[in-house]
Amino acid sequence: MDMRFRTLLLAALLFATTVSNAQSTAPTVTRQETLRRVQAGVVALQRWYVPQTGLYTGTGWWNAANAITTLVDAMRAGGSRENEAVLANTFAHAQIAVPKAQQVGALDKMTGFSGFLNDYYDDEGWWALAWTDAYDLTGKPEYLAMAGSIFKDMSGAWDSTCGGGIWWSRDRKYKNAIANELFFSVAASLARRAITDEDREAAADYAAREWKWFQSTGMINRDHLVNDGLIIDKDGSCRNNGRTVWSYNQGVVLGGLTEWYRTTHDDGLLVQARVLADAGLAHLTDENGILHDPCEPNSCGADANQFKGIFVRNLYKLNGEVQEARYRAFFATNAASIWQTDRTDKDQFGVVWSGPVALVNAGTHSSGLDALVAAADER
Repeated sequence: MDMRFRTLLLAALLFATTVSNAQSTAPTVTRQETLRRVQAGVVALQRWYVPQTGLYTGTGWWNAANAITTLVDAMRAGGSRENEAVLANTFAHAQIAVPKAQQVGALDKMTGFSGFLNDYYDDEGWWALAWTDAYDLTGKPEYLAMAGSIFKDMSGAWDSTCGGGIWWSRDRKYKNAIANELFFSVAASLARRAITDEDREAAADYAAREWKWFQSTGMINRDHLVNDGLIIDKDGSCRNNGRTVWSYNQGVVLGGLTEWYRTTHDDGLLVQARVLADAGLAHLTDENGILHDPCEPNSCGADANQFKGIFVRNLYKLNGEVQEARYRAFFATNAASIWQTDRTDKDQFGVVWSGPVALVNAGTHSSGLDALVAAADER
């Protein structure tokens, strides 16, 4: 065992001992009851759905990608396909018509669609993951093709500034954690799923390059927490900007590492993921084991109200490989708190999972629903 692996393993064990005792004892809720709550949450979520646009009222385009992912995961948890028509409708209506000047190569010729592209590469990454998830559920090749076309566009944002990585947006002024974590996760996902050997190899190459680069940037700080992005100094050097540790930055990397492990079978990736996961649990939960972002309850805006569900969703993916009882307890604890203290009389979930109900919209609701879906797991 090399020294880095040993250090990471010891760090994982240390963080495991610091996670609140409240997370080690899950509330007693049957899986049948949890699935009933998931279904009630799905019904509530779809009241925000607008068939004409394929999006959700009151929340943004990228948030809708997360809501679609939550919907797919809820169907998988309950063994239901009742909302497959919603996926097809969103696929048909939620695409953005990208000006020709912004299209990459023969993107429109490859897929027959303009694509789920805009000025922000992280927005695109959410849709790539949504359609990958939808492909896994339905087997429809057009969903996988769309994920691949989005990935091709994202890969065009990679350059040598800061030694690698992709930009946050097309104006190329900021390299940050979330865009690169999403790029890593999409690349790792396509390395296992892309149809041709060439596309799988290209995705695997980017996954390997991205993870190597991400670790070297300093965005993962000494507490194993992911800060928001990088400062580019006048001399061209880059460093951690020390900005907010958001739950979604702590989460997306877990899904990427899990997917990359499933390709490489490198156990060290799971150790690294557990270090990051446990750091998130140690620093972002309260004394009762409930997850929070620092913006709560009134300053999360249109974006951060979505973040916590993303952390839970990706921790849930990681737990599919590591099978940690304390992660399952974390899911159950948060799901129970959402249902008991952060739910309206219309079964809508707010932004503060410990309650009382504050801001409520499709973003906060789908985020909370991610926690209920994770709690419904039988493992």
